[in-house]
Amino acid sequence: MTSAIKPKAGTRPSKARIRQSFERAAPTYDDAAAIQRRICIRLAAGLPDIAPTRLLDAGCGTGYAQANLQTRFPDAHRVALDLSPGMLQRVATPCCRVAGDLEHLPLADSSLDLYWSSLAVQWCDLAVALREAHRTLRPGGVIALASLGPATFHELRHAFADVDDHRHTLAFHSPGEIRQLASLAGLAAIDIKKSTEIAHYPDFKTLLRAVKAIGANQLGDGRRTSLMSRSSFQLAESACEQLRTPAGLPLTYDVIYLYARK
Repeated sequence: MTSAIKPKAGTRPSKARIRQSFERAAPTYDDAAAIQRRICIRLAAGLPDIAPTRLLDAGCGTGYAQANLQTRFPDAHRVALDLSPGMLQRVATPCCRVAGDLEHLPLADSSLDLYWSSLAVQWCDLAVALREAHRTLRPGGVIALASLGPATFHELRHAFADVDDHRHTLAFHSPGEIRQLASLAGLAAIDIKKSTEIAHYPDFKTLLRAVKAIGANQLGDGRRTSLMSRSSFQLAESACEQLRTPAGLPLTYDVIYLYARK
């Protein structure tokens, strides 16, 4: 069976550019990743009662989840995998660190009891990543995954709507699409949850710097390839200011959580 859902590939950069972006972001990531940590904690809270002997942190970044996973599953063999060696170098918790691609996991079939991934699969062809998760899970194994939904960074789309026709955010799958892709990958007992996380910034420049600091500023086809003029920047800034709240300029993360079994 093949999926009727087309991969959101048009806005995605090449793997080389993704790796390069996160290599550059590695030194700044932890200071800018408060929302990412919050999402990681929510993902962990939804885990079923399991006792894995081997688990994968797919797209581990700097390894924030590792301490939680170690505490929760002290006897499990933990593999931390990321596309960026620079991110892996910052994983402090003892584990097996592997540089690799979520679409081509360097792991044997049926070798995992838990596939964990927090805010990484949005950089992938999700159908392929889910098939790899299914392939590497043992029968009865669990997948716990957090990704981003269509409302993510809608403030940036609003800010640049009247500035140019370039893409300024990735295209993200809806909860229904994620459910369908998980089912097509062979996963069962699918449970989808949602949350909305909002960060606030004092000004537009700080907001854009924060997006860059976590490596989320990379896009594929349709992105701007030249520097923005001062007048274009001011137009985008003015549009973003229309969304200001007492807490500052908002930036929304539309978070989708997937829990399922093989």
